[in-house]
Amino acid sequence: MTNQEAQAVAKELGDIPVNQEKIQAEIQRLNRKPFVQLEQVKILHDWLEGKRQSRQSGRVVGESRTGKTMGCNAYRLRNKPLQQPGQPPTVPVVYIQIPQECGAKELFGVILEHLKYQVVKGTIAEIRDRTMRVLKGCGVEMLIIDEADRFKPKTFAEVRDIFDRLEIPVILVGTDRLDAVIKRDEQVYNRFRSSHRFGKLSGEEFKRTVDVWEKMVLQLPVASNLSSNAMLKILGQATGGYVGLLDMILREAAIRALKKGLSRIDLDTLKEVAGEYK
Repeated sequence: MTNQEAQAVAKELGDIPVNQEKIQAEIQRLNRKPFVQLEQVKILHDWLEGKRQSRQSGRVVGESRTGKTMGCNAYRLRNKPLQQPGQPPTVPVVYIQIPQECGAKELFGVILEHLKYQVVKGTIAEIRDRTMRVLKGCGVEMLIIDEADRFKPKTFAEVRDIFDRLEIPVILVGTDRLDAVIKRDEQVYNRFRSSHRFGKLSGEEFKRTVDVWEKMVLQLPVASNLSSNAMLKILGQATGGYVGLLDMILREAAIRALKKGLSRIDLDTLKEVAGEYK
């Protein structure tokens, strides 16, 4: 379709309708990402706290969209930084996500940026020493690295050295691919042998989670009864028990219902949205 043809179609259809102010406010609320305390997140946080206090490294493993990222980042948020006048901030927990093909320089750069320190130019050795000084100066007690399977093989040695030099426990987060990667190097595997698996939801746990999402995240004017058998069947088939997919589907269904002028998610709207996640 040419630009002229597209303009003709746009003119014929007219401008996209603007949402009413009240509905737009609800949509903006639904697009925010609140922290929801799930039982499996609490278990993860207890495990992480045990590692922090015992100064032991490990790894968190699970399939994509099971909620690992949300859970680990929420643990960081529960350990709030402290700022004293004239002193560097005390940051108990650092949580970072690393880029693809992450080498030593990229790793140190992400850590420094997270701690709001300037990434200076220099050799790898100079940047490494600066990062070590900053980690120590900020009183970091745990470093959580998400998407850790993106590391270049040699970069795992750098991660290992953070623990060796500073005794800061490092938690690697990733999919089963992370397990396959670190088991290729016996020294790396032994250092991160302790593992916590973050799994999918099923049965009563899935039902409770749907109920929590309806009451604490969606908070629509009228109850949608999402934990009914009919609704649960649709959600179970569409999400496969993944928290990430559940969140996406329920938020979109809530927004679509509001735009239809409904005060709750009805069965047809849920089917409509869930059917798009195949």
